[in-house]
Amino acid sequence: MPEQRPRIAIVHDYLNQRGGAERVVGVFHEMYPDAPIYTAIVDYDNIWPELEGADIRPTWMQRLPFLKRHFKKYLPFYPMAVESIDLNGYDIVISSSSAFAKGALKSKGALHVCYCYTPMRFVWDTERYLEREGLGFIARFVMPFILKRLKSWDLKSAGRPDYYVAISTAVRQRIERFYGLSASVIFPPVDVMRFKPLPAHEDFYLIVSRLNAYKRIELAVEAVGRLGLPLKVVGSGPFKDELMRLAKPNVEFLGRLDDEVVAGLYARCKALIFPGEEDFGIVPLEANAAGRPVIAYKAGGALDTVIDGVTGYFFDAPTVGSLMDAMRRMEAAAETFDPAVIRAHAMKFDREVFKERFGAFITAAYTHSMPISA
Repeated sequence: MPEQRPRIAIVHDYLNQRGGAERVVGVFHEMYPDAPIYTAIVDYDNIWPELEGADIRPTWMQRLPFLKRHFKKYLPFYPMAVESIDLNGYDIVISSSSAFAKGALKSKGALHVCYCYTPMRFVWDTERYLEREGLGFIARFVMPFILKRLKSWDLKSAGRPDYYVAISTAVRQRIERFYGLSASVIFPPVDVMRFKPLPAHEDFYLIVSRLNAYKRIELAVEAVGRLGLPLKVVGSGPFKDELMRLAKPNVEFLGRLDDEVVAGLYARCKALIFPGEEDFGIVPLEANAAGRPVIAYKAGGALDTVIDGVTGYFFDAPTVGSLMDAMRRMEAAAETFDPAVIRAHAMKFDREVFKERFGAFITAAYTHSMPISA
């Protein structure tokens, strides 16, 4: 009699935006197409095409009023929603978590592996979170009380996964510091084959980002303004008006664009600028997949993805002056970067590499052949 395949469930925080974490869920769906995807809430009009047709199962929160516009105001409800997910009968639970999914309650004897984008940022980096969200006076007064309770739940639920897999070295260090737990690292998947290098580049710099204050796009806008270099900015967000006020005529704001158009811009740019500190950051590797170098702030996930002098340059401090120094280096040496070498580096992060490594991790954990060095 053939051995029965394990039943697998995927749990994700919330499926209401098209971000990098949701791309990863799409890859999990490719790997385990029969696994249902449990999530607190879902916006079916705002999911990646690769998740269309997937068995997505939202919680009772889906019935709450005004959810699309005010999902953040329901913050205290998410732990209860995740804990209400019935995972009885599943042999393997894969949580895709930057906040709540890791707190899912598995059945006895099941395996729970958490793919962690970051520990819950709003309880461990509260000041930065409040600054990011631009909350009003009343919300800023009430929020610390809510976050204190969430932090208690976060610590209590941190021990529920059997294994943590972090998206970067920086996130692994955070898991160890906040939870006192060990984690392996498997970098998120990059769809390298979507991008094609061109024989020659054009004379503009590129930013591809959501336009939020914490992304530090203003550093690039001010730097190119002082240096007189052209910059194209792809993306939208609440900080756009402020950036447009800072910008000189050499900065062009293109808004949100189709993936195909963005891929063309990657291939044509002189270099991508990545001025913020991210947990990982797929965008620099997408530029690398198109054969183009990156100028990145030397912190966070960029430390795992940028090789200084080979796939781009770092700038050491989050200041306009430090970024300008790196851009001057790029101006002097842009033609020395080898697109083939840069693309070969990106291939190490390709989605097929991710699927192989993560699949091997799950198999080894399920068959009890751990520990794993990942």
